[in-house]
Parts: sequence; structure tokens; C-alpha cells
Amino acid sequence: MENLMILLPLILLLAPLASTTTLTLDNPSFPSTQAKNMIRDFNLFPEHEINIVAGDAGLRSSSVQQKTIVEKSFKFPNFADPNGASVADLGHHAGYYQIEHSHAARMFYFFFESRGKKTDPVVIWLTGGPGCSSELALFYENGPFKIQKNSSLVWNEYGWDQVSNLLYVDQPTGTGFSYSTDERDIRHNEQGVSDDLYDFLQAFFKEHPEFAKNDFFITGESYAGHYIPAFAARVHKGNKAKEGIHINLKGFAIGNGLTDPLVQYQAYTDYALDMGIIKDSDYKQINKKLPFCETAIKLCGTDGTVACMAAYMACNTIFSSIKSIAGNINHYDIRKECEGRLCYDFSNMESFLAKKSVKEALGVGDIDFVSCSPVVYQAMLVDWMRNLEAGIPHLLEDGIKLMIYAGEYDLICNWLGNSRWVHAMEWSGKKEFGASAELPFEVDGSEAGLFKTHGPLTFLKVHDAGHMVPMDQPKAALSMLKRWMRGSLSETAAEPQSAVYSE
Repeated sequence: MENLMILLPLILLLAPLASTTTLTLDNPSFPSTQAKNMIRDFNLFPEHEINIVAGDAGLRSSSVQQKTIVEKSFKFPNFADPNGASVADLGHHAGYYQIEHSHAARMFYFFFESRGKKTDPVVIWLTGGPGCSSELALFYENGPFKIQKNSSLVWNEYGWDQVSNLLYVDQPTGTGFSYSTDERDIRHNEQGVSDDLYDFLQAFFKEHPEFAKNDFFITGESYAGHYIPAFAARVHKGNKAKEGIHINLKGFAIGNGLTDPLVQYQAYTDYALDMGIIKDSDYKQINKKLPFCETAIKLCGTDGTVACMAAYMACNTIFSSIKSIAGNINHYDIRKECEGRLCYDFSNMESFLAKKSVKEALGVGDIDFVSCSPVVYQAMLVDWMRNLEAGIPHLLEDGIKLMIYAGEYDLICNWLGNSRWVHAMEWSGKKEFGASAELPFEVDGSEAGLFKTHGPLTFLKVHDAGHMVPMDQPKAALSMLKRWMRGSLSETAAEPQSAVYSE
């Protein structure tokens, strides 16, 4: 009876949508279509839809069974290093974590020691999707390397390893080189995701105790707007309960993220109208769908799985309606047009990571690289419309810093929606944050964005950038990270009290 009471309003909710939306198998609002389109936008064609493998790909051994971390130092083939650094000099590591609370899952990660000092902060990066590998960021955004068309690698002068010891994790299970032999390890919610990441950190710092006392920051973009608040809360909870190794969590930063869907989906039409993507008549017509979206999101928050699926369907008709009017606009950067289905070309990464020599260097055995997983994407649908802003105020009150930053030309997780949920968030500094002055974010004397700060909370709108800020504005992104970790985005800010950040 209880389920029937939940389903009845949802049926009534979706009925008007059926009259205005063609529900075919290739409908743009359908999750399978959304997932496939996301992957094609990047010119990626993973051979498998998820890394659930029948065997162990040669990785299972007595040592794997005895240790939670299996790691090796490596040097990428095709890395054009003018200094000829050795494997030991580079401090580059790749490894697998045998997820403690799983059936048979192994999480793959990269760890790049800082090019500055080992006492620099440890920064972990999470790519969204959901279901896209963090190697997207490693090779195209803020990693140590840039990948060339001939699959060679060169140093990235604005890599975040300039100022931090940098971690990239392939998660949730089945993404990138992470894999399992058991389908029950596919994650469906933030509890599963954050527990896996917390257990990984415990194992990582046990393996690398020399980094355990360093400041620790969580970063990422897009659907990581869900991952990151949950992960930060899990780390903070573990610290308070003294569950294991204390993790020196200082802050978390989300770039162009999806965090509070109720607020952010309301902002789609406003942003699209402001940017000239739709006309006033389109605005009024599409906004008629907003009440269905809002009701469904509220039901998702109270009634769970079925309501959350309905919310995804109802709300994504708003985005797909804007897209149908905009045509071949790149929704990650509205200044650009997509050529056919191709909005970006990240295929070099896929080709590079498929090379036998690269896989041997990383120690991944016969595991194939899954750049973006449509199965992981769909598995997380019940999580999509959850409000992850809800757990943030507690972190702020305990002095954990948060920076929300957004490139101004991104549509899909636009700056306007992010600004609105940040300003609407209820916490002790809400009034003061709202009243705080908007200041220029300057890099080398030029305005690269606008920011406002009060206490532990910062919001930054980045100029001349789309969804992937570190790719579009690499120098500004590196300056942003360095200054934020120090305590202020101001170019003339004083040096930190503890001199642990390299220049």
C-alpha cells in the first residue's frame, strides 16, 4: 500500500510529460541515451560498457590477497622528459586497492608526488559522469602530462602536481581500470561510493605514512558535485570517530558540479535565456515543465528509488528541450559547436591506455580501459536527484573549507545554478556570505574571474572557461588551487602561517 501511495502521484506527475515528450528508445531524456551521448561527445568508444570481468586478468595472487594495496613505481612509455628523470626521481605510482567492503572489487589509482616538496598537500581528484575515468582529467586537464596526437606525453607546466601530491582514482567500481568479478560491487549511491573511497584512503596512507600528516584536499568536477560532499563527510566522520588513520582534511572543491538538483534545474532556463540560447517564448514554454521536476525531486528526497527515477526523467526534459532548440551547441562550452556527435576529441587517451607497453608499465594485466561506463551511469540514477548540499553546512561549521568554482560558459552545470545553491544554503555564515563583496580573481594582473568569500566558503566564477576549467584556463586553475589551499584567492594575499606549500 505504501509503494502504491508513492507510485500514484508519480504516474499523475509523468502523465502530462507523456503528452509533450516523445518517449522512444532514443529519447534524449532516457538514461541510456544520455550515457551514450556523453561518451560520444568526447569521441570515446570503450570496448566494454563496464569492467566486470569473468576472470582476474592475471592480477590475483597471494600478495594481492595479503595486502589491500598493490602498487608500483613507473614511467610512462612515450614520455618526452628533457631531463631524463629516472623512475625513482619521478615519484609516479600506479596501483590497485582491493576494496575491503566489497565482494571482489579492485580500485585503480595514480599517485604523482609533488614536483615541489613532499610536504605539499595531498590532493585527490574525482571525475564525474557518473562513470567517467579520472584519466580524462589526468591527460587533458590538471595532470602532470599533456597527451599529443602521436600518443607521446610532455610535461604540463600547469599540472596540479606543481603544488600538491596528486591522486587520481578510477571510481565507482567498473570505471577506467577499476574492476570486479562480481556484479554486486556496482555502486548505486553515495554511501557505497564514499565508503569505498574512505577505505582506499586508509589503505593508501598506511602504504605511504610519510604523507599522512600532510594537509588533505578533495577536488573534482561535474557529477563529483555529488561524490565530493559525501566523501568529505565520510572522512570527517571517520576522523571524529577515530576509525583509523587520521586524515588531515582541510577542504574540498567542486568545479562545475551537480550538487543541489532542485536549485540547479530551476536555473537552466534562466541561464539559457541570459546567454541567448533560447528566446523568451521558449523560456515560458519550457518552464511549464518545472513544477513536475520540482515535485519529483522533493518526492525523491523522501520516498526513494522509484521517485528518484521519475525525477531524473521529469527534470531532464528541461535540459533536452533547451538542447533541441540550441541544436549542435556544445553544452560543456556554449561558445563552441559540436561537429556531428563530436564535442571534444579525447580518443588519444583511449588509444594510449590500450597500448600493451603502457598497460605493462602500469601493471594492470589484461584489464581493458573503460573511459566512461554507461552501466555505472545508469546504476547511479537513483542517486542523481539527491541533494548533496544537505551535509555541507556541518562541515563548514567545523571549519572545513569549501570552494565552488564554475566556468562561465558551461550550460550543463552552469555557474548560475551553482551560485544560487551556494547562496541559498543554510549555515551560520549565510547572511554574511551573501553580503560579502564580489572581488576580481586576478592572475598576472589580469582578471580571470570573480569571487566572494566568507569564512570557510568561497564561490568563484571563472572567465573564458566552460565545464572543464583546468583544461580551458590551466594557469588560472593552478593559481586558484594554490591560493585556495593557502587561504585566499587574492593575488596579493599574505603567505600562509605554515610554509608547506611550494612556489
